[in-house]
Amino acid sequence: MTESAGTPADPDRSAADQDGHNDESQDRDESQGEGRSRGDGSSQDGPEGEGRSEEPLDSDVPAKRRHRWLRWAALATSLFVLVAAGGGWWLYRKLDSNIRTDTSAAAELRVYEKERPVSVVHDAENILLIGSDSRSGDNRKYGRSYGSSQRSDTTILLHLAADRKSATAMSIPRDLMTEIPSCHQADGKPTRKQFAQFNWAFQFGGTACTIRTVERMTGIRIDHHMVVDFNGFKDMVDAVHGVEICLKEPIDDSDAHLKLRAGRQKLDGEEALGYVRARKSIGNGSDTDRMERQQRFLGALVNKVQSNGVLLNPTRLYPVLDAATKSLTTDPGLDSLKDLYELVRGMRSVPTKKVQFLTVPRQPYVVDPNRDELVQPEADKLFKRLRDDAPVAVVPADELKRKKGENSDSADSTSPTPTPTYSGSNAATDLCEQ
Repeated sequence: MTESAGTPADPDRSAADQDGHNDESQDRDESQGEGRSRGDGSSQDGPEGEGRSEEPLDSDVPAKRRHRWLRWAALATSLFVLVAAGGGWWLYRKLDSNIRTDTSAAAELRVYEKERPVSVVHDAENILLIGSDSRSGDNRKYGRSYGSSQRSDTTILLHLAADRKSATAMSIPRDLMTEIPSCHQADGKPTRKQFAQFNWAFQFGGTACTIRTVERMTGIRIDHHMVVDFNGFKDMVDAVHGVEICLKEPIDDSDAHLKLRAGRQKLDGEEALGYVRARKSIGNGSDTDRMERQQRFLGALVNKVQSNGVLLNPTRLYPVLDAATKSLTTDPGLDSLKDLYELVRGMRSVPTKKVQFLTVPRQPYVVDPNRDELVQPEADKLFKRLRDDAPVAVVPADELKRKKGENSDSADSTSPTPTPTYSGSNAATDLCEQ
């Protein structure tokens, strides 16, 4: 109980108590709690008033320093949080601003909305990936230019299952002969409807014309698209510190800027680009052989990203995201880092064995063996499976031939219909076991 001006004086108090009372006032300014214990005569340090004027000041020093240190620690922590948040926001904005938006394709597709196919399965997504072979800027050294135009060098229809337990990437040969609808050119002039090789669609009317050509061919609604350039592919390979392959024979291809020894080796971005683009010096020189090599390499790249802890390690993930976003031109539905993150997050649970690559069933075009044509009815059956979000399976070409031979020898009609199997590979395939 503390004394106040209106409290009756204790009859046992002496004059010294009044001095103690004065000390109490001073102590109360320094520490209200300690002032109470010493001003009511309950202190056990000795007779009231002896030496009490100095002791509270000495005991308060550590408390003052501790409080001051806590204030500085709180301030430093606040500054660190602000800097970290600011740095994170700056990185986010940088990655987000890397992505280019293709608004013209979206506008063109709206004009033809009534003739486009409708989505059949809710939550399944179909994304058209287009590798541009523009030879402008840094890409000039990779070959001749088509003037002011460009053609699609690689086109892949990526189907993501509604349950996100599988992903199927179907390559479309650039030399495939198909119907290309009338499309608007960059200057607004329409082209005529014609039967021509597939990659001319990109040259005639850009991304929108390519999407419409694929939709007419397959009956599959394209939900999103991405256009990726050469340098983006190179930078992504470099960001994961290269991808390992094995070669049975050395390669020396001046057109692809590629010179590699035989055996196991790790390719950097520049070498990887030459490897997936080479035609004359690897395999039989066909575009089909090149597409299969691209598929296997992309599968190895996906496997490297998933197995190298990239998705869970910010220091490894940032260079990959930076390289990827710099190379992308997308539709408005995928033109932000948030949109891309949601897409990637949905694929994180897909096992690498279920990330499958295949090529649309094709054969040499009967009129010109240097071109391709669809193999029917196999092609339409594959398109329907993807359209209906039904499962498909892939195996290496030689294994597929063996299985077909075994199935032809079997006459058991009571067995359930097997999942259609196509020649292809998956992301778990080891390039050194090919």
